[in-house]
Amino acid sequence: MEGFISDTLYNSYRNKPKSIINHKIICRVLGILLLVEVAMFLLCAAVSWGYGEDDVRAFLLTAVITAAAAGVLFLVSRNAEHRLGRRDGYCIATLVWVLFTLFGMLPFCFSGSVDSVADAFFETMSGFTTTGATVLDNIDSLSHGILFWRSLTHAIGGLGIVCFAVALLPLVSEGNVQLFSAEATGVTHDKLHSKISVMVKWIWSVFLVLNIAEIILLYVGGMSMFDAICHAFSTTGTGGFSTKQASIAYWNSPFIEYVIAVFMILSGVNFTLYFLWVNNGWKKMFRDEELRFYLCSVLGVTLIITAVLAFQKGLDVESAFRKALFQVSTLHTSCGFSTDDYMLWPPFTWVLLMYAILAGGCTGSTGGGIKSLRLLVLGKVIRNYFSRLIHPNAVIPVRINNQALPSDTVMGVLMFISLYLLCILVGWAVLCLLGIGFSDALGLVASSMGNAGLAFGDFGPAYSWNAMPDAAKWVLSFVMLIGRLEMFCVLLMFYPRFWKN
Repeated sequence: MEGFISDTLYNSYRNKPKSIINHKIICRVLGILLLVEVAMFLLCAAVSWGYGEDDVRAFLLTAVITAAAAGVLFLVSRNAEHRLGRRDGYCIATLVWVLFTLFGMLPFCFSGSVDSVADAFFETMSGFTTTGATVLDNIDSLSHGILFWRSLTHAIGGLGIVCFAVALLPLVSEGNVQLFSAEATGVTHDKLHSKISVMVKWIWSVFLVLNIAEIILLYVGGMSMFDAICHAFSTTGTGGFSTKQASIAYWNSPFIEYVIAVFMILSGVNFTLYFLWVNNGWKKMFRDEELRFYLCSVLGVTLIITAVLAFQKGLDVESAFRKALFQVSTLHTSCGFSTDDYMLWPPFTWVLLMYAILAGGCTGSTGGGIKSLRLLVLGKVIRNYFSRLIHPNAVIPVRINNQALPSDTVMGVLMFISLYLLCILVGWAVLCLLGIGFSDALGLVASSMGNAGLAFGDFGPAYSWNAMPDAAKWVLSFVMLIGRLEMFCVLLMFYPRFWKN
């Protein structure tokens, strides 16, 4: 009888359905990713040590705390099953950004660079999500270690924390498809290689080449090597953190402005297209409809604002074009640098700049926003709808690059845009409830959602975002996160059925 009962219990345990969430493997992967952040802290400590600054202790203490947390996660993940499902990937892709921010804010706190936990969390989340909005009013007085840390968050967050790990850490290779798909959400995923890890390494190679090229040009243009490295990280990551309070206007150099504007535009291009250029030439690269739409959008808005500044503000053509190109590029690619206070421009230009914030860069780039491909699909859906009004029985598919998109993909695009605008509407209402002005609140939430970093009114390029109440900083930190992960990955965590079998 006892043997029968024991056999029954064993079979019951063996046949017990597995949990839909593999908690142990999630803890293991998060522990591995935290070790990546530990290495980042040690690098920043080396920078502070090289400049003889006191922030070395802040970074070392943060590294020890983060390593201890990683050790705890490894202990919890003992005997973890080597399976990683799609839901596990979504959990990791969301939690790692929160964990990186929680530990990443510690150097700001320990060094005394910020006044409150809310400011430290906001600044760090703004860095990792490549938003570039800052609450600091004393950037010029910050240590080299802290300045380097701010720019490094853009470099790691630009192409994604998980993508960085997939490229460097074979320990997460069992589920790298789920991890990459969870973080790199979009309309389509153009595969360069059958292995995700190889594809991600190629993308990071493009990222590094752009960084190196920009560092050289900025150094030649008059920046110090340290400033050139920090601004290259911020540009190719489309982040916008600068080493100066006045941002790029500090150098007052047309050459530097043109270099950064060009690299912002390049960073807003789908990185997979650069391999088409290398392997098949530029002609095939420019056959991509999204790229043409993106470049025409940037150029069109730039030329319109150039004409407005030349005729209404009396600027010479070159100055008007340079100012327009830089501000359109920085907002269209969600970078966040500034060279001029566009709140002093005619109000008509603000509408165009708001469009640039919403449009964003291309899919597969480091830029934020709705993305050019989704706007292109939306435009074709509207055009096809009018065609069906004339020809009710016609079957007109939505085609991108001469390929018909599945109806599910088209529906997903329309749902994304609707949900994107809904999130802006809700965030707008919450900020107004917290006491922020009507127009200021719209600019803040649209900029945070698009990871643009520059807003309007009292939070325009001439001011930091420090005047917001702490509650608004927490709200916008969450908005930045859902904007960076394109909503679904984060909002799924609040969907009850996500946690049910």
